[in-house]
Amino acid sequence: MPKNTKGYLNVWDDTVSGRDLLLALIISTPLTLGGYLLAPGTPPLPLILGLSGAIVGFFINAVLFKPKRLLDFGKEQ
Repeated sequence: MPKNTKGYLNVWDDTVSGRDLLLALIISTPLTLGGYLLAPGTPPLPLILGLSGAIVGFFINAVLFKPKRLLDFGKEQ
């Protein structure tokens, strides 16, 4: 975890910035829900477009937000 832990959260044993997490949710949710709601009503299409929106949101978030973790490879004795 970074030395200055203010503003960082521990989610599923990973360190995330609260601001970055909120922005990632703001980006991913409309893409996923929009793909689902805008799809025609035939059964497989809403699922496919919703998942496609989630994947697009994932790639956008992966480019915008860099990892916050620090790896420490200390000397082993």
